[in-house]
Amino acid sequence: MGPAVMAIVGVGADVVDLERFRASLERTAGLLDRLFTADEQAYATSAVDPTERLAVRFAAKEAVVKALASGLGAARLRDIEVVRAESGAPSLRLHETAAALAATHGVAAWHVSLSHSALVAQAFVGAEGL
Repeated sequence: MGPAVMAIVGVGADVVDLERFRASLERTAGLLDRLFTADEQAYATSAVDPTERLAVRFAAKEAVVKALASGLGAARLRDIEVVRAESGAPSLRLHETAAALAATHGVAAWHVSLSHSALVAQAFVGAEGL
């Protein structure tokens, strides 16, 4: 028997308005800790304006939930982590509730693309499974 063939399990996309996201961060105490891991926060706050880096990560988290065809409450967004390779390429690391949800959908690999401008941040996510 040949090697296993991967199939698309789901795709997701999300766009975040930077000014609205900035206002939410300023208005809602504890939002950073509810949405982002310590590593994500450290990476974002190393920039002059961390909003772009945070917003694009938030978009990726929302795109993951969409790729899994689940409602927002199905997994804690903090359990979906955007990590960077030394090259700067983004990838996903899922923890606890998000990892369990992905496992029930048979996800074996993730693909992620992030982009932002001065106005919006967007993310595209693809989930592959056997």
